[in-house]
Amino acid sequence: MPPPGADISTASLPSAGTGAFDPAGAGWQPRGNSNFSTLVGPLWARREGESWAYGFLAGPQHSNARGIVHGGMLVTLADNALGLVVHEASGRQPAVTMQLNTHFLSAAHPGEFVEARGEVMRRGRSVMFVRGTLTVGDRMVLAADGIWKLLGAR
Repeated sequence: MPPPGADISTASLPSAGTGAFDPAGAGWQPRGNSNFSTLVGPLWARREGESWAYGFLAGPQHSNARGIVHGGMLVTLADNALGLVVHEASGRQPAVTMQLNTHFLSAAHPGEFVEARGEVMRRGRSVMFVRGTLTVGDRMVLAADGIWKLLGAR
């Protein structure tokens, strides 16, 4: 089953054939389930076996004054991706971020496609512990771990 919001329109997405990476051509689906995700995206999702990968094509709108992708955008992707890992692992139970720790490892640049993958480390009755990484190709850009509160858990 595709992640929430995977059926958004692709009309506003960058077109293929510009020499830039084409997420749709590489099997990625546009994802946008909130106004915020639409604002910072477009964000993308791709099924990989039993799990999902998430990503975004970095553009000039994602860069800081130094011309590299803003750390806040990388943290946004990490929070989004790890939250979706929790969402899938909990049987789509609503959850919210309680804590998110991030480690910036290298810079991402406009024009690069940043990918996020995560895994559940442990699940309690009302919380889930996860970790993940953001990469550009083989280069690790960010490592993150966090705790999510499962809402409605008894």
